[in-house]
Amino acid sequence: MLKLAFLASRNGSSMRAVLQAIAEGELAAEARLAVSNNRAAPALEAAAAAGVATAWIPTRDDPAAADMALAQALRDSGADLVILSGYLRKLGPEVLRAFQGRILNIHPGPLPQFGGEGMYGRRVHEAVIASGARESAAVIHLVDGDYDHGPEVARLSAPVLETDTPESLEARITALEPGFFVRTLKEIVSGQRRLPEA
Repeated sequence: MLKLAFLASRNGSSMRAVLQAIAEGELAAEARLAVSNNRAAPALEAAAAAGVATAWIPTRDDPAAADMALAQALRDSGADLVILSGYLRKLGPEVLRAFQGRILNIHPGPLPQFGGEGMYGRRVHEAVIASGARESAAVIHLVDGDYDHGPEVARLSAPVLETDTPESLEARITALEPGFFVRTLKEIVSGQRRLPEA
């Protein structure tokens, strides 16, 4: 039984899809904790409604203390894997050390070409379209100390249509991400997919 913790700053769409898959018996996993750096994040309310323990750990005023608190909360949860579901803060060294090779993020564009600091949300889709690329992707990867840099775990490609705008491409990729995350976790649980070396 895979034990999961989630980090989300806003809605936590992938987290919600994973919680639903667990509740419906589709995913052999247990949700142990959901943490946000945003006290008003809808993700916290969704997690609590699903019976998952929640925590608010603000990061802005004292990032080092927040890093320590987050690492301790995640360790105390007993989580095997940490899932980033729209967590809009860079993880600190304590969390990265405590869960090296066990933190997954999803990025809304092909990596490494369309990743790095500042490349998030609609900016990624604007860059993909501006490049003339015929294909985009959602990429699940391990998290390390650099933005969008860790080893790739899984990739789901999506065509870039001639009529696409950044908004339409974003909508299509965003719709794919939650189900893709659930499928990838199922493959990890079943042994079909192994996590790469961090």
